[in-house]
Amino acid sequence: MSGLPWARSHRCAAPAPITMALISSMAAGFGSPQEDPFLLLESTLKAVERLLRHADQRPLQRCWIDHPYGEEERTRLEEEVLPAISRCLQRIDEIDHELELEQDQQHQAGAGGG
Repeated sequence: MSGLPWARSHRCAAPAPITMALISSMAAGFGSPQEDPFLLLESTLKAVERLLRHADQRPLQRCWIDHPYGEEERTRLEEEVLPAISRCLQRIDEIDHELELEQDQQHQAGAGGG
């Protein structure tokens, strides 16, 4: 069985191993939006919000555990996990904004200095 705590049974496929080639390609940049982990995080937030909104108090079945998420686990997702993801995305937006400002300043300095 996999050493990954979330891949506890044959019902969940383990991800491909992280190799140096994968790390190098990730560090080189993201060739498409589908490769951008920050967009994946945003997509994940929206998917979990949608799942919770439309589950109508039904238990949420997980792929590796026989006991589904009930009211307590749903509450923890709503009160702990979703806000943490939102804070992370907010901080990413702040970092992006700072980088955009720096880039604009560099372009303005380059245009005025020529």
